[in-house]
Amino acid sequence: MSALFSPITLGPLTLPNRVTIAPMCQYSAIDGVPQPWHWQHLGSLAISGASLVIVEATGVEAEGRISPACTGLWNDAQEAAFAKIIADTRTFSDTRFGIQLAHAGRKASTPSPFAGATTPKVEIADGGWEPFAPSAIPFAEGWWTPQALDDAGLERVKAAFVDAARRADRAGFDVVELHAAHGYLLHEFTSSLSNQRTDRYGGSLENRLRFPIEVAEAVRAVWPKTKALGARLAGSDWVEGGVTPAEATTLAQGLEARGYDFVDISSGGVIPGVAIPGREPGYQVPFAAEVKANLGGTGAMKVSTVGMIVTPQQAEALIVEGKADLIALARAMLDDPRWAIHAAAALGAELRPARQYTGGAPGIWPGYALAHPG
Repeated sequence: MSALFSPITLGPLTLPNRVTIAPMCQYSAIDGVPQPWHWQHLGSLAISGASLVIVEATGVEAEGRISPACTGLWNDAQEAAFAKIIADTRTFSDTRFGIQLAHAGRKASTPSPFAGATTPKVEIADGGWEPFAPSAIPFAEGWWTPQALDDAGLERVKAAFVDAARRADRAGFDVVELHAAHGYLLHEFTSSLSNQRTDRYGGSLENRLRFPIEVAEAVRAVWPKTKALGARLAGSDWVEGGVTPAEATTLAQGLEARGYDFVDISSGGVIPGVAIPGREPGYQVPFAAEVKANLGGTGAMKVSTVGMIVTPQQAEALIVEGKADLIALARAMLDDPRWAIHAAAALGAELRPARQYTGGAPGIWPGYALAHPG
């Protein structure tokens, strides 16, 4: 039996396999509201064979978006649009949906990749805004210099995460994932490269983790215990003085102690120009493996790994070897939207496509076995 296609529990949620789809920004929203593009994109992923699809980084407040074209979840129109997507997909798929709740911090108010911009900064006159961060340090030259969050600002952001979690529940999402990686706000607090505060939210690791933990506690208090809750964490900043796997483990342990069900371990993004050595298939797996090895030992919190995982055999080996509990795919799924179905066939597991694609046959479509001989 394939380990990759064996069931797994995320707290109260049981998934039929360990293939998940990582959040992928689409830069196609209007005023934070998902558009027809999101319907087709997420609908296609819902019939991919993956057990869980996590929607792109979604701003918990307008100033928390990466770009003006990013999705948000701070008002009724956004909530209603997401609810419609979830309701529609449930008419043809039992794939579970999650949403990554995010605040871009000092990396906010940047142009989308499609804007043809020549600077990394969207001016207020062009629909941009002044970002917020732990410290008033720009990400790089030419970027916004953010406002350092004061106590009132910290409470506002925390309340925004709570409100977005409530909206995600009402919209019908099965999972919430807090975004604490890729150089966005919660990661900015965690890393001493971006957090140079001298109050109780800066300095020591305990202090730098304080605000992410406060946000996590506040979201845990309102997110239903009948649904799964997790976070994406930075396993490394890839540079001296930045987040280390040991620090990521400490944060994961803190989340586990507060009832979180999973963590997804990524890396990088908090400062520009960092050379990632040996960027090869599975290059982030060691961070996930270290976190997994140092959790409480009960197996209650699951660990997902992500980043250049391409072949079914590679993904299967990571589960068999105990390096991760879940495999999150992004570009591989865009390249082959039926990756999971093809992987199941290659690994000797049974995973059927949507019945509309089988021509009424009891298994996979005619000719598939000849075209994909494992």
